[in-house]
Amino acid sequence: MQYDLRTDPTHGTKVHIVGSRQNRPVLANNVDAQSCPFCVGGLEAPGHYDVRLFPNRWPAMPDERCDVLLYSPDHTASWSSMAVDHIEKIVALWAERTAEQSLRDDVACVFIFENRGAELGATIEHPHGQIYAFDHMPIRSGERLSWKPPSQSDLVVTGNDHWSCAVPPASAYPVALEMWPTSRVSDLMSMSVDQRQGLATLLNDVMSRLDRLFSSPLPYMLWINQRDFSSTVEPSHWLHIEIVSPWRGKNLMRYIAAAEVGTGEYFNPMKPESLAAQLAGRAE
Repeated sequence: MQYDLRTDPTHGTKVHIVGSRQNRPVLANNVDAQSCPFCVGGLEAPGHYDVRLFPNRWPAMPDERCDVLLYSPDHTASWSSMAVDHIEKIVALWAERTAEQSLRDDVACVFIFENRGAELGATIEHPHGQIYAFDHMPIRSGERLSWKPPSQSDLVVTGNDHWSCAVPPASAYPVALEMWPTSRVSDLMSMSVDQRQGLATLLNDVMSRLDRLFSSPLPYMLWINQRDFSSTVEPSHWLHIEIVSPWRGKNLMRYIAAAEVGTGEYFNPMKPESLAAQLAGRAE
């Protein structure tokens, strides 16, 4: 593959130059279940499956660091439509692959993520996520190692005995959520059976709320923040999940503008406390 890892001389930002990814397929707007490579019988799913993981044909990094994870054989499935026991299988595969990749001497960060919607660059509509294994700790992921659960009560959205969900107090995105286990663990494979079930239940609940927010399937980005696997220090990180969307209304994008990109300061048109109230079903 064509690959070159560079560092911006001013900001220290790492940029992966991956020329081979320029030719990957973009199918989000013109593919149906009959021609989808992720549906049963397709290029990446020749046989029946519940959940499936395989190497990305157009990896963003070399050395088998990039995987694709199919959530369901159903082309139209979503977190809100899938049964909780099926979501548990996805969580289990997250943990299994994290355990495998974290054993590598050259892996520091196992980053699990999803882009939903063509608006956010999802090139195939079929429900799926990805896993990148970085040989270093990305800057923002490293900063999140010091994250602690928020305590502001009017930002709480929902939760269960084992997981909680709230709106962050100062996100650059109009719609943003954080989810975390009520008892601290630092990575996915350290979760108990009850915590895995609690996460599956909360994902189903939260995604249903997000799709009801604007009465339309919400485009979003989801990612999981785990510990630094290259560190020999006892981890104190609190595993947590972030979900963000650029929508500020149905089909209404909130675009990041020059004054924000250029300065690194952002202007959010949605009050976090109001968003939390809407998602929680509280009167604001």
